[in-house]
This record gives sequence, C-alpha cells and structure tokens, in this order.
Amino acid sequence: MAQGAEAGISGVGALVRRHDRDRYQTALFAPAARREGLFALYAFNYEIARVRETVTQPILGQLRLQWWREVVDAAYAGVPPRRHEVAQPLSEAIRRFSLCREPFDRMIDAREGELANAAPADLAALEEYAAATSASLVHLALAVLGADASHAAAREVGIAYALAGLLRAMPSHARSGRRYIPDDIASRTGIDLADYAALRGTPALRAAVTQIAAAARSHLAAARRQAAPRAARPALLPAVIADRFLARLRRAGDNPFSPPLRAPDTMQAWRLAATMLTGRW
Repeated sequence: MAQGAEAGISGVGALVRRHDRDRYQTALFAPAARREGLFALYAFNYEIARVRETVTQPILGQLRLQWWREVVDAAYAGVPPRRHEVAQPLSEAIRRFSLCREPFDRMIDAREGELANAAPADLAALEEYAAATSASLVHLALAVLGADASHAAAREVGIAYALAGLLRAMPSHARSGRRYIPDDIASRTGIDLADYAALRGTPALRAAVTQIAAAARSHLAAARRQAAPRAARPALLPAVIADRFLARLRRAGDNPFSPPLRAPDTMQAWRLAATMLTGRW
C-alpha cells in the first residue's frame, strides 16, 4: 500500500476519494473483488486529467503523458511496472481483467490534445472529446465489472457525464483561461470573453450553456433506451450524477456561475443507492 493511504483503504482508493468524489462513490457499489480495479482506473484518469493544470509548457505535459504511455506499454508487454502508487495497481488491473488497450490510448491522446489550449470547433468536436475521455473510462469500468455487453450505454453515459462535468467546472475553467464552449456556439450566442473570464452569467453565456446542457440530456435519454445488466450499474451511475446537476443548472437559469451550484449534492450517495436497487437511472 502506498504511503499516505488512509486506514482501511488502498492507496488508489484514498487518492480517488480525495480527488474524484463522484467516481469514488460509484465504485463503492461494485463487488469488493472488482472495486480495486475501478479505483486503479479512476486514479489513472485523475493523473492524466490533471496534467494540463500542473505544467507550464505543452512540452512538459507531453513528457508526462508519454510517461503514462510507457506505463501502459509495460503492462501489455508483461514488464514489471514502475514503482508508483498508481502505475502498479493500474498494471495489475490491466492484467487481471484483460483490459483492452485502445481506450487507454484514446484517453491519453485526448489529454495531449488539451495541451494546445484551444476550444473545440463545434459541438461534435466537444462530444468526441467527451467520448475519448469519459466514455473510454466507462468502457474500461464495464470490463472490470464483467459487463462488456453495455457498450452502447457506456458511450452515451460517458458523454453526458463529461458534458455535465465541464459545465460544472466552468467557473474553474474561466478563472484559469480555459474554454470548452465550442467556437461555433460562442460565435452564435455572442459570448464576450471578458464577461466569461469575470464569471458573469450573461444572457449570451446562458444561451451557450443551454445548448451544451441540451446535448447532455439527449445523451442521457439515449443511454436510458439501452439495456444494461445489473452488473453494469456501478459503471453507469455517473448518469445519475449528471442528471441531478443538469436539473440544478436548469433551476439556476442555466447560469453555471450561480453560487448555489457550488454546494455539493448531500443526497448523492442515497440517489446512487436507490438507482442500484431499482435499476432506474
């Protein structure tokens, strides 16, 4: 167990609990024998997702992501993993659950694309980014759970959760000069970048958010039309989180900078439990 692990929780479990509350809660509903595999995946996702925030130059980000490519290479080559709190359990999960290589490559490539600091050209490009990052992770989670047959639902849930997550993180992105609002939507709605940077919920910004939120709801609706076995539910629970945030966002007039949206959903764990029991997500 890595140094700093919390009592009773593995190193990757502790890391996910600290930095990815949503996925940590969903993983708790997985069978105990498969939970560590999910924690390893979610910790890997956290590590590559934070690269852009922790480097000052794109080349440094590329080097860090190349390091993770080599970790994945080693796992598939059967080479002993590097000594790292995430690399070791990730390599074990890849081998134990015979995980497909392609989703890992898509996730790393998408994170490398982020280093250019360019907004997506259109909604389709934003959805493809969401599919490469979030949906790829859901696909891998399904494999850990032994529920590969739910890939259609995985793509829809992954995209919906990512779009909702980008809207939820918009205050942080605006403060750091990042923008995931597609260029064509920003142009049509007339967003003023100065207003965006100042966290002003202008009519133009809310109009843009409405379009992205509508796309997220469309993907949720498509996911619900797919059959999903009970074993798949822990990987698909992010749909519940996305749906709840989108409802709160709508009540806030689609203003992502509305102060009430900063408060966590204190009933989230109960909502997830209800979904696991009923299957209605």
